[in-house]
Amino acid sequence: MKKLIGTNKKKTSVFISGNGSNLRSLIRYSKLKKSTFKIILVVSNNKNAKGLSYAKKNKIPYLILNYKIKKKAEKKLLYLLKQKNIEIICLAGFMKILSSNFIKKFKGKILNIHPSLLPKYKGLNAHQRTIDNKEKYSGFTIHLVNKKLDSGKIIFQKKLKIFINDTANILEKRIRKFENKHYPLVLSKYVANL
Repeated sequence: MKKLIGTNKKKTSVFISGNGSNLRSLIRYSKLKKSTFKIILVVSNNKNAKGLSYAKKNKIPYLILNYKIKKKAEKKLLYLLKQKNIEIICLAGFMKILSSNFIKKFKGKILNIHPSLLPKYKGLNAHQRTIDNKEKYSGFTIHLVNKKLDSGKIIFQKKLKIFINDTANILEKRIRKFENKHYPLVLSKYVANL
């Protein structure tokens, strides 16, 4: 008998801290028949994250974590992820660094999107640093998370030309559009091969 598409989508959790534009794209894509993932939990370290409105609107359960005591926060989080049988984690503008213990428990199952052509400009303010160094190109990278910041195996990169009048803000907005388009596609393809 032919296997029904959509019956065995991988249970996914998306971690956010801010506006959630990538979360919105991931949610939209997850509802398509061809998607291989289903978002069943949104996690944020910021109770004021605008992205939480997408979780509410789409009736996706969400968790707001106080990261002041990291060990305690991650213990609670790991318990919940296990309860919900989460198979893959997507970091989408999550501004906290996960502990190596946490990463070990989801080895090869945590993806992150970073707004530079890694290994260049790891960490914060990547757009501004790219502009300051008068780079000709920028873009974004989707990579696996390991215990070193923005250093995991690269799964996908998109390269974009930087124009003379670009500011960090203009560059960020232009790159974000491509992030929103590609993140769901890359995730779906990656998950299909797990």
